Amino acid sequence: MDKRTAILHANCQGQPLAAQLLASPEFAQSFAPRVYLNYAREPLPEAELAACGLFLYQHLGPEWGELSSAALLAQLPADCPRLCIPNMFFRGPWPLWSGAPGFDYRDVLLDTLLDMGLPRRDILHVCLSTPLTWKYDLDALLKETVERERERQAHTPVQYLDFVLEHWRERPLFYTVNHPGPELLGLAAAGILRELGLAPQSPELLPGPEALGAGYADFELPVHPQAAAFYGLAYGAETQIFNVYGRAKTFAQYAAAYVDCRQLGLDDFIGYLQLA
Repeated sequence: MDKRTAILHANCQGQPLAAQLLASPEFAQSFAPRVYLNYAREPLPEAELAACGLFLYQHLGPEWGELSSAALLAQLPADCPRLCIPNMFFRGPWPLWSGAPGFDYRDVLLDTLLDMGLPRRDILHVCLSTPLTWKYDLDALLKETVERERERQAHTPVQYLDFVLEHWRERPLFYTVNHPGPELLGLAAAGILRELGLAPQSPELLPGPEALGAGYADFELPVHPQAAAFYGLAYGAETQIFNVYGRAKTFAQYAAAYVDCRQLGLDDFIGYLQLA
């Protein structure tokens, strides 16, 4: 039986989602997944779109031009099934994370202190010892990320946010703000298969950690112990060890590496962490 091409137009979540979908015997018998990275603006050949047997996509607005969801959907065969899939993002455990360009995994507090020109010792003392609630409304920051995620979820029939809100305090569900772990990836894949009317994943066929792709699970973004205490997390204590590109670090050690990297004038924080 010839398999139809299933295009996944997605971010770093696309490859592990494809592996989860292949754990459904019915999906695996019918489709051969091909992942195109949307954030890398990877082009989708017209011939592949014209022959597409299933199009799974994370919503992209008109600002993406020819790679916007509307532009790509218009090029599909009329009989090609298409489904908007989750693009999971959650800042809950990391309220001070920032997506500002120029440095990886930006931290609003550390950046503020660094930009003030304070010495290393003072920066780390303020970061670790001064109550975060003196400067930041942590409840408002949580509300902000939840509202943002509800807007993103509105594009897809596959629901996941209620599960996140029910369980994120009990256990880590994300490695970083946009790297959901296997539990959430499995939930999303099950929802996709259900929407497509296909059999769910078989437990014995579920992918192992290697299916997450290179680099996906190599970094656990450390949680500030004060944020963990404020939100009542069952993880994120001062002594907790996080996997930081193969190196075991507490939040305090990670914060020190952040400060050192920036004070050295380096902008490749990932590369620095891999060596530090």
